[in-house]
Amino acid sequence: MRNKPTKFEDLMWNELRDRKLGFKFKRQYSLGNYVADFFCREKKLAVEIEGEVHRRASVQKYDVYRIRYMGALGVRVVRIQNEEIIKNLDQVLKKIRINLTSNPSPDSGEGNGKG
Repeated sequence: MRNKPTKFEDLMWNELRDRKLGFKFKRQYSLGNYVADFFCREKKLAVEIEGEVHRRASVQKYDVYRIRYMGALGVRVVRIQNEEIIKNLDQVLKKIRINLTSNPSPDSGEGNGKG
């Protein structure tokens, strides 16, 4: 678990806290062997904020296992790039809202892609 959130995580937390999207989110939520940046327990939805480090091949491989593990727990994962938060926060929030109000299966691939 990270002790100090990134500025992108702080920006996202500002938008998710206090049920601003209609659902309660927790920050740095433990899901088995992994920690989700943000998690809505009611909807079993994790929001992952991804920066430059996630472009490394070794980290991408780790991310695949992490996403599959969360999916096996019935958790859908929305992956958000740092740049998306800065360039188009409204679109990021729309993507999260769609995932909060839809119920695709965790292994359908919806919500698990970047962008």
